[in-house]
Amino acid sequence: MLLEYFQMIDRVETLDLSEKTLKARSVVPSKSPVFEGHFPGMPLVPGVLLIETMAQASGFLVLAATNFAAMPFLMSVDGAKMRAFVEPDAVLDIEAFLEHEGSGYAVTKAKISSNGKKVCDAQLKLRTMPFSEVPLAPIVRQRAEEVGLLAAMQAGA
Repeated sequence: MLLEYFQMIDRVETLDLSEKTLKARSVVPSKSPVFEGHFPGMPLVPGVLLIETMAQASGFLVLAATNFAAMPFLMSVDGAKMRAFVEPDAVLDIEAFLEHEGSGYAVTKAKISSNGKKVCDAQLKLRTMPFSEVPLAPIVRQRAEEVGLLAAMQAGA
């Protein structure tokens, strides 16, 4: 996890397209410039970065479910609940479930836990745009390979 570069997912652990689920894992870095201001003397991962973590897991799930047909962009966050603080070195287990995909939108439910304790959860809505309209396909595919999404897709095929 590189907080300052918004690389929130370290590894896709499992992908089950029949169940429409993805599980990922990340380890919060022990040091990050983010912690210099949030908070001095009590470093905590900002809630917005936890939401971004859930959004990225959801995005990887949508990419896999659509076979990389379109780029997912976060559009709204509903019912987000922060349930616990997240400190440096925490191991995060991230889960995303695809509720709906089609007509240019996707809806997921996502959650994060650490050491079996709930950290946060939310419903996320994403806009999907064909890669022909968004010149991000090579970058997104490279990142998907780095975190193991392509390998998970091949294992599930």
